[in-house]
Amino acid sequence: MGISLEIILATVALSIGSFMNVLDSTIVNVSLSHIAGDFAVAPTQGTWVITSYAVSEAIFLPLIGWLTKKFGIVRQYIMATLLFTIASVLCGISFSFGFLLFARVLQGIVGASMIPLSQTLMMGFYPKDKKAVALGIWSMTIILAPVLGPVIGGWITDSFSWRGCFYINVPFGILSTLVVYYIFKKRGHKDKTENPPIDITGLIFLTIGISSLQIMLDKGNDLDWFSSRIIIVLALLSFIFLTLLVIWEWYHKNPMINVKFFLNRNFTVGALSISIGSAAFFASVVVIPLWLQNYMGYTAFKSGLATSTLGIAIMFVAPVLGTQLNKFDARKVVILGFISFTATCFITGNYTPDVTAGYIAFSRFLSGIGLGFFFLPLNTITLSEIPDNDLAGASGVYNFMRNIGNSFGTSLSVNFWNHRMAVHHQDLAAAANTGNPNFIFFIHQTAGSFQEKLVIINEMITEQAALMGVNDIIIGSGIMILFLIPLVMLAKKQ
Repeated sequence: MGISLEIILATVALSIGSFMNVLDSTIVNVSLSHIAGDFAVAPTQGTWVITSYAVSEAIFLPLIGWLTKKFGIVRQYIMATLLFTIASVLCGISFSFGFLLFARVLQGIVGASMIPLSQTLMMGFYPKDKKAVALGIWSMTIILAPVLGPVIGGWITDSFSWRGCFYINVPFGILSTLVVYYIFKKRGHKDKTENPPIDITGLIFLTIGISSLQIMLDKGNDLDWFSSRIIIVLALLSFIFLTLLVIWEWYHKNPMINVKFFLNRNFTVGALSISIGSAAFFASVVVIPLWLQNYMGYTAFKSGLATSTLGIAIMFVAPVLGTQLNKFDARKVVILGFISFTATCFITGNYTPDVTAGYIAFSRFLSGIGLGFFFLPLNTITLSEIPDNDLAGASGVYNFMRNIGNSFGTSLSVNFWNHRMAVHHQDLAAAANTGNPNFIFFIHQTAGSFQEKLVIINEMITEQAALMGVNDIIIGSGIMILFLIPLVMLAKKQ
């Protein structure tokens, strides 16, 4: 059975929806200083533009199953995409910092539905033998968006204004809404709806637990982690209320979140793997641009271009793998991706002070190939045994696990990078003494006072330490991925 024009249009529209949502999690990262300046707030306060979006989305992702039962999957997607577009306009026209945060919270609340529902609808659109193609395309947009976010955001901010980072959603949001509405109306689709009761207690547990966890992860580096009482309190709150949530939902007659998805072996393996894999993937996605901009003199746009090849590689891999995946054991393909990603980390985790943008782009491209080989089959493994009527809910929980992995990867990688920089700086500084002939040679060959020469040496040591820390992150990500191989082998063969 071939793929019709209708399916192609639906694929484009649904891909746009998921791409928009993930894009907005990173597109404003490079604009925070501009936003903080416009509203006269401290840079640390500016980070709430990211946190408010992440927290609200994280809370509503696990609720997708309940929401689709109440409103219907197509109606929920159309409403979410339309409201997301409106919220983007509100972000763009914000007249105060408080209003911007309100609009970002609204974006996160309504946007939470777009990713899992686009995945569910896309799988439903394709014939059974082409579902892997659908997952391939969907996975491509999910991985590509956070990589391209800083590139697009940097270009828009430099060329126009930070407000353009939100306005860019408008035409695409309208297009996605209209196309999906038209196609499903043409098909005569009627949503099946129920009137599930609202589990107030579960909702309270969910809100407190997830918001505490997400804020802890987003603010951990700023507040020096567990040396801060606030972080300790947030960690305790997240642990207590998420534990209560699991227990409560497990025994509730009408749970808002079906935590029993984790009784399914393949779902558990896939959800855990995507969470840890996303953490490893995001570590380098976050740290490398920071290093390029802070220590290598790259602009946000240039650093984005140098690292965007990771997404380009996935654009090549995902469609091809999608057409061929049914012929192979998904577990073996995932393991091949793990090994490929790890090998690439060890081969390319050797950046030097004179590394070129071309080499960085090449190394990111190789990493993208490995990522493509394990992200797509993990989707297949995770949702392979989930009934169609539970796909939306399972996809919501699955994407929640992916988001949490992204948050852990972002927070812990920056903390680990800073730690490794400090260690390398100490080691390098200890070698800068009168017993080192290179140190003596540099002192004699450099103009200026002795104090000025020491300042120059310290700057060189700092830059070298940052570089060595980046290499540690890259290699560490590869090692982290290898530990997932035994976990994936626990899944049932597809």
